[in-house]
Amino acid sequence: MDKQRDFVLRTIEERGVKFVRLWFTDVVGTLKSVAIAPAEVEGAFTEGLGFDGSAIEGLTRTFESDLLAHPDPTTFQILPWRGEIDPTARMFCDISTPDGEPAVADPRNVLRRTLEKAADRGFTFYTHPEIEFYLLKSSQFGEGGPVPVDSAGYFDNVPGGTAHDFRRRSVRMLEDLGISVEFSHHEGGPGQNEIDLRYADALTTADNIMTFRAVIKEVAIEQGVYATFMPKPLTGQPGSGMHTHLSLFEGDTNAFYEPGSEYQLSKVARHFIAGLLHHAPEITAVTNQFVNSYKRLWGGDEAPSYVCWGHNNRSALVRVPLYKPGKGQSARVEYRAIDSASNPYLAFSLLLAAGLKGIEEEYPLPPEAEDDVWALSDGERRALGFNPLPASLEQAVQSMEESELVAETLGEQVFSYVLANKRREFQEYRAQVTPYELRTNLEIL
Repeated sequence: MDKQRDFVLRTIEERGVKFVRLWFTDVVGTLKSVAIAPAEVEGAFTEGLGFDGSAIEGLTRTFESDLLAHPDPTTFQILPWRGEIDPTARMFCDISTPDGEPAVADPRNVLRRTLEKAADRGFTFYTHPEIEFYLLKSSQFGEGGPVPVDSAGYFDNVPGGTAHDFRRRSVRMLEDLGISVEFSHHEGGPGQNEIDLRYADALTTADNIMTFRAVIKEVAIEQGVYATFMPKPLTGQPGSGMHTHLSLFEGDTNAFYEPGSEYQLSKVARHFIAGLLHHAPEITAVTNQFVNSYKRLWGGDEAPSYVCWGHNNRSALVRVPLYKPGKGQSARVEYRAIDSASNPYLAFSLLLAAGLKGIEEEYPLPPEAEDDVWALSDGERRALGFNPLPASLEQAVQSMEESELVAETLGEQVFSYVLANKRREFQEYRAQVTPYELRTNLEIL
């Protein structure tokens, strides 16, 4: 760590960095930032930077408001969108109490705790997200709703289109920040794009997702458009998910791979999938944390609505992807419910905890879904045991509040805050009189 700190201090001096932003997130997953002068960085490393935690969503209670932000030198990067005018860098922070204990409500610490539990069992947890978002002409909209920047579709090549330049600039910026990008392309909705990050350990991936959102927003401002990670911004168009590939490694060996077994899935992988399925309804209030998230989950367009798994079945909640022969190290499972607006630290914590519980308790894996789940009737789905995911944020909160797994994984403070925050959101939503109601009811009633 001392070498990393020395590297940071030396780079700040050599590159003429004028400001260093310290980043962390609140419980909802909103990025927080405080800028310090280069002269203050060494002190921040040794003592932390004090701030009022009670002013941050869900981070602490008023009577214990003093917190310290400790920059993680391994996350130091110069922000490319700042250019050469007043060069600016950033580091992610771990949050502690004044007596040096990790802050229980720091989302990064919640994930660290869960990763440590996995490490105690000999596992390292890797994730690989496919992040979807919409590009709109503006954040302002009239009666017709938001206006996308184009009318293109899946994998479309749009000569001279905004999305090409946008993706090229975004990918270059991400690479400059040390974030490897695997694919980028136009998605199914007008103005919808997807950029897939290369797999990494879950903590690094969560940091990368937070950086990704900041980059996408900055590039959008630069190009005169507006980027949104809202799960379902356009009626009648696909929502924006964050399909995430998950794998466990034991040392250098993929714990999900077993040659000769069905789909070459090991017992560990099968129990892990069973854990995801068993606990999926309980964790949905975190993987899909907004009222709008359920417009995506229940709006069709390949969003999973039912708890089931399948081999290369895109209608299933958990998909076992095909991979090339001889690529056993690529064995993985894909969780398809999570959306681009989730807090990645909390979402990854719960996905890992659910999978580990399946391994620990040796949950049996139910039969796979071989058919298009959306094409089945309700009766057929019931007969096959494909139960629905929560249909609303209210249902998701009810499922979460009864969950020992979620309470234990998040910790009492985060668990209580998320429940209170989401109940309030749903109550505010329920109290609204929507344009739909006015349009369909006002004149005829």
